[in-house]
Amino acid sequence: MEHGKVIDAQALWDQFGAWALELGFSHVGVAGVDLSSAEPGLLDWLSNGFHGSMDYMAVHGLRRARPAELVPGTVSVITARMDYLPRQTPQDWQAVEWARLERPTEGVVSVYARGRDYHKVLRGRLQKLQQRLAEAIGPFGHRVFTDSAPVLEAELAARSGQGWRGKHTLVLNREGGSMFFLGEIYVDLALPATEPVGAHCGSCQACIDVCPTRAIVAPHRIDARRCISYLTIEHDGSIDESLRPLLGNRIYGCDDCQLICPWNKYARRSSLADFDAREGMSGEQLSALMRWSEAEFLQRTEGSPIRRIGHERWLRNIAVALGNALTALTPQDPRRTDILHALQAHVAHPSPIVREHVAWALGR
Repeated sequence: MEHGKVIDAQALWDQFGAWALELGFSHVGVAGVDLSSAEPGLLDWLSNGFHGSMDYMAVHGLRRARPAELVPGTVSVITARMDYLPRQTPQDWQAVEWARLERPTEGVVSVYARGRDYHKVLRGRLQKLQQRLAEAIGPFGHRVFTDSAPVLEAELAARSGQGWRGKHTLVLNREGGSMFFLGEIYVDLALPATEPVGAHCGSCQACIDVCPTRAIVAPHRIDARRCISYLTIEHDGSIDESLRPLLGNRIYGCDDCQLICPWNKYARRSSLADFDAREGMSGEQLSALMRWSEAEFLQRTEGSPIRRIGHERWLRNIAVALGNALTALTPQDPRRTDILHALQAHVAHPSPIVREHVAWALGR
């Protein structure tokens, strides 16, 4: 990167914000690169092992808190927020999502993952945003990130005024709740930082109380090893038996701490079709999902964030949910037959991980 260009920013920044809105972003901000005050918290989190098997978190260490080390020459970080609720989301969407968790035979995928892979959407649109800026001021050094590198996204977002860190560690915004993605453009431009906003959680700890696995061990502190999103997405081995019943019918991610949050009554619908729910990702029966062959899984998850967990973890997660469904249903419930057939078809699966979780489910 070429270091330290200085520009007259205000009129250009107003134009930049308009470009961002055109591209589907809801807000842009700017943070500086001195994140040293966040380093002790990051080191403490890692030293406690709260990152679980996400070894890359420890490998990168403090580079996450040092943007100018990650991308030499970085002077400012542009942050961008993109809402992801599907366009047709009903007004009472939180109640609709809670109701899904009460239907034990239905597979529940986290709202953000029901459409197109957000990495692809944000990366492409951040690149377009960068290109518009380059057309206005000339070439400049930059690098785009979308949850894909050692970047302290939530910290940068909070410092640049995108919102404040909720007690569940996600960024909350008074006008937009927390149902949004974050992306960054590291630049060698000396841009004025945008002002952070105050926190508005007060004494509320609904997110802490609602967490099924008690993964939020204290305000602003998560033990990822207990988090359902980590267990169903990041974790590639056997799921702790004591935690399996707590997963319920959640097969990819968990939204509980967001569903309960009062600020999410202000969550906004995306303007993009990309995040509309695909067939099979919303309201599908677990037994039907368990029957997807690997080829069908790959075909149905093409361009989806779900593909990254692979067919083995997909079956592992669904097996756990099917076991929980067997426990939730009465012995006379006719749906048990279909569930048992779906599980029994995988008793001899080539994967020991799948076999283990299927055996556990049948033992329920």
